[in-house]
Amino acid sequence: MELNKIFENNKVWISSKLKEDPDYFKKLNRGQKPEVLYIGCSDSRVTAEDLMGMQPGEVFVHRNIANVVNSIDLNAQSVINYAVKHLKVKHIVVCGHYNCGGVKSAMEQKDLGLLNPWLRNIRDVYRHHSKELNLIKNEHERYNRLVELNVEEQCINVLKMAEVQKAYKDYGLKVHGWVFDISTGKLIDQNLNAESLLAEIMEIYRLD
Repeated sequence: MELNKIFENNKVWISSKLKEDPDYFKKLNRGQKPEVLYIGCSDSRVTAEDLMGMQPGEVFVHRNIANVVNSIDLNAQSVINYAVKHLKVKHIVVCGHYNCGGVKSAMEQKDLGLLNPWLRNIRDVYRHHSKELNLIKNEHERYNRLVELNVEEQCINVLKMAEVQKAYKDYGLKVHGWVFDISTGKLIDQNLNAESLLAEIMEIYRLD
């Protein structure tokens, strides 16, 4: 790809936005007030705003390999803290996707170098749910089930955060787990019961 094409695309995008609304960029420059924090995968096929039909300024986005929320990842922790404490988002969405390369790599028994410590987070999810996963004989189905379980575990990791627990109590912040099906374009709500998940971990993770 010629990078010059990106700048050409940018000019076309600017023109189209100004055609729709001459004050588009003036309004955008006034600041942001998103109600949703989206935590997703870095996969180039899964673009947050597009799949949700959201516009710039409507969703705060954090993406990494396999949508992991790691307690020692200052990037993810800072994004969540800022979104909750300063932007006062009403919803946090952890969104995985079927056919996730990160999840698939975590299922393989091989040395992946620098990726090893990152994928260990997902391998731990497999370990926690190995009984259920090992009963699934179809490898593709087992792979997609791990995608779903990884989303659930990362939602739990979000709920472990003190700022999230405080916002949950103070103004009803909601945490959601979704999966994007690349083969159909459909967003699937896993209908996780965040209140129940929170109650399960509060004995040791109550921080507020």
